[in-house]
Amino acid sequence: MTNERILILDFGGQYDQLIARRVRELKVYCELRPCTMSIDEIKAFGPSGIIFTGGPHSVYEEGAPTADPAVFSLGVPILGICYGCQLMAKLLGGEVKPAQSASAREYGRTETDFDTASPLFQGLKKRSVTWMSHGDYISCLPEGFSPAARSEACPTAAIQNAARSFYGVQFHPEVRHTEQGMDILRSFLYGVCGLGGNWTMGGYRESAVKALREQIGSDRVLLALSGGVDSAVCAALLSEAVGKQLTCIFVDHGLLRKDEGDRVEAAFAGRELNFIRVNAGARFLAALRGAQAPEKKRKIIGAEFIRVFQEESAALGEIEYLAQGTIYPDVIESGGGSAAVIKSHHNVGGLPENIGFRGLIEPLRSLFKDEVRQLGRELGLPEELVSRQPFPGPGLAIRVIGPVTERKLRILREADAIFREEMAAAGLGQAANQYFAALTNMRSVGVMGDGRSYDYAVALRAVSTEDFMTADWTRLPYDLLDRVSGRICAQVPGVNRVLYDITSKPPATVEYE
Repeated sequence: MTNERILILDFGGQYDQLIARRVRELKVYCELRPCTMSIDEIKAFGPSGIIFTGGPHSVYEEGAPTADPAVFSLGVPILGICYGCQLMAKLLGGEVKPAQSASAREYGRTETDFDTASPLFQGLKKRSVTWMSHGDYISCLPEGFSPAARSEACPTAAIQNAARSFYGVQFHPEVRHTEQGMDILRSFLYGVCGLGGNWTMGGYRESAVKALREQIGSDRVLLALSGGVDSAVCAALLSEAVGKQLTCIFVDHGLLRKDEGDRVEAAFAGRELNFIRVNAGARFLAALRGAQAPEKKRKIIGAEFIRVFQEESAALGEIEYLAQGTIYPDVIESGGGSAAVIKSHHNVGGLPENIGFRGLIEPLRSLFKDEVRQLGRELGLPEELVSRQPFPGPGLAIRVIGPVTERKLRILREADAIFREEMAAAGLGQAANQYFAALTNMRSVGVMGDGRSYDYAVALRAVSTEDFMTADWTRLPYDLLDRVSGRICAQVPGVNRVLYDITSKPPATVEYE
């Protein structure tokens, strides 16, 4: 894979995952691990450098998270960020105190002056904006340390012991609000740690294929292929590694977008694997009959999917391995670090202890979403599949508000297809991170063909976001919305009104149910 490895010790900060993403963007492999990692585990990891994350605590609080002080004797460069900076100072003999006045606390955009003679800040502008979020400050530096940056309220906005390659910054270089943040991280990785940036998807593909062949040998592998980016890339990688030893079961639950099932099947038509498509739309629709509550619909679809998958796999005979498209954010959000569980992912914590297979294979477990997409391109998957926007597992069932019927699904598929066609024709396919049509459960009076109609309203939704934790509604051009509305009302029977959702997240969510 790579000999360049950065260890990120997680102290529970809100930006911890973002630090890892930024390091990967700079083509250096890293992993986010709990700060409780023992010194022997750290040695076994073999880091080229270590980053301490931020965190919500004060270092002098009872029970505040800490690290084994032996980490400072490894001879490895260390960068502390916010809480991590203060913890470094405390563990090495310095003092950290709460700010004596409100004016000494710093939150948000802060003008900061840098000592550009510092190895961490060489080549930077002497003054620029950083993003601060702290109520404590380092009142006494450890022996051998000196200030390397300052702000109006904080004379130790950055500290350094260049002789030992220990650095700390009170601000957050990983957020976009810090103007030179990526330059600072690059200086630490390339300048201080001496790394070359050899983490690429081409290299990962080569090493992953080799590792999969060694693990699987001549055994068989089963993968549930949803058609989403993660499972599709997982299938393509396994196909390259073990070919016909892989069987993919694609359960088409009849809740996909227009022609989507056919496109998924076509994408794998030329690959060396066993592809089984199960057209179970009628079965899922029957199971959903009368269900209105979103959570009930989700549970019905999830349970039915498992039943169909089990029935199909049982007919294949003995298969040794089950494969999943688990990716790194799934692991982190399910409690893989020190941060609280954001949401438990079924593919991380939802599997029974005895899964009925010899082992579980997750070749994408160390990758972020953008890396998965890059790998998909390396593997030759079509761009429309690789760049596919997030699509919920329950599919259109949760974009049809209220009861799901075949007629409602037909209406929604056509309306959604028109919206996507017009976005593409206008060259705005990348203007929003996610966009779709939803069929409301509202019917209203309209006038069509000089006659009265009483039909459904379709809602259009487009959002822009970096991480989907928050999202802003996308300001699409009025003339585009006019064309979409006109085409939907004219070409989709059952619709006489089109709405555009201008609600951000929060207070709304991206999806409707």
